[in-house]
Amino acid sequence: MSTQFLEMPDKDGFFGEYGGQIIPPELKAIMDDINDSYEKVSQTEAFQTELQNLYADYVGRPSPIYFARRLTERQGGARIFLKREDLNHTGAHKINHCLGEALLAKHMGKTKVLAETGAGQHGVALATACALIGIECEIHMGEIDIAKEHPNVTKMKILGCKLVTVTRGTRTLKDAVDSAFEEYLKDPAHFFYAIGSVVGPHPFPKMVRDFQSVVGKEARGQFLAKEGKLPDYLMACVGGGSNAIGLFTAFLGDEDVKMIGVEPAGLGLDTPDHAATLTLGTKGALHGFKCYNLQDNEGNPLPVYSIASGLDYPGVGPQHCYLKDIERVRYESVDDQECLDAFMILSRLEGIIPALESAHAVAYAMKLAKTLPSDQTILINMSGRGDKDADFVAERLSL
Repeated sequence: MSTQFLEMPDKDGFFGEYGGQIIPPELKAIMDDINDSYEKVSQTEAFQTELQNLYADYVGRPSPIYFARRLTERQGGARIFLKREDLNHTGAHKINHCLGEALLAKHMGKTKVLAETGAGQHGVALATACALIGIECEIHMGEIDIAKEHPNVTKMKILGCKLVTVTRGTRTLKDAVDSAFEEYLKDPAHFFYAIGSVVGPHPFPKMVRDFQSVVGKEARGQFLAKEGKLPDYLMACVGGGSNAIGLFTAFLGDEDVKMIGVEPAGLGLDTPDHAATLTLGTKGALHGFKCYNLQDNEGNPLPVYSIASGLDYPGVGPQHCYLKDIERVRYESVDDQECLDAFMILSRLEGIIPALESAHAVAYAMKLAKTLPSDQTILINMSGRGDKDADFVAERLSL
């Protein structure tokens, strides 16, 4: 196995030319303190033992790998497997890093944890972790997403977090990030901003990746035990990119394993209504780091759109940008209709209702499987379940 990826990011938080800390000096000191604390605390036996025990006894890890037999038979070609992160407590992969961040915040003596959320999965997971750890939680969420993801909004309120409705701009994820970050800047010495993906200034892309890497570590061992070999393809949806990098990390050195990140094409790549950052974005700065992003000629973030609220972000994690440039990971896109089709097909063939985010990966895997021989395998990160989307989809499809 290659060791090329083991030392990334560098000490300044860069994956190649992406990442870093594009922030004011006073905030840099706070970020460096978080990084120092993370490096010290996360390596201790006590922290690792507590986190691993929570993963096992609270989250329900390891999540299983499931062979989607009926979906495979329908598509023909490659066999399709699902890494069932949707079975985690709170219904998605987000709980993996939220527990880590909440534990770190408490260790650092922070008094409140702040975050943004799009689909609400990060918000629910963080509110859950904060309730468990015993620390105040405040979640910022766009007004459109609040209306669309009502079940998750209710859960966050039940769990005791303060929910802030964001009514500015597009009233979706990007504006929720801006709002939460502004609140964080009021008292960064006592507040902890628990970023919900592998984005933001260093050390967050590294920290969230590290906590999410449990997905790929498990999957690698599970697939070897089940099939006697590694998967031929890995598949995951990409918005900010946490579930994808969580799956990919353990396989980056395995040159025979092909990896595909699936972005939201929304209403079409030939329209402004998409969030296909790696497909159509350009290099620039966003939310304190350098990445590919969808921006205008002045470098301002463009409005973005996806039927999946968790994917409508104008930037993407810096490690994904690097992996695109070196062609280690291929990035494709799926539009809203393909996503909805995959959502319904998986639900009715396998009895698994996926999150709309995850359905993007399922949709591309369905297309790819048809083109491959039957001895090939595709492993999809089933990053979340679709309870939060069921009412929206039912209304959209007049079910």
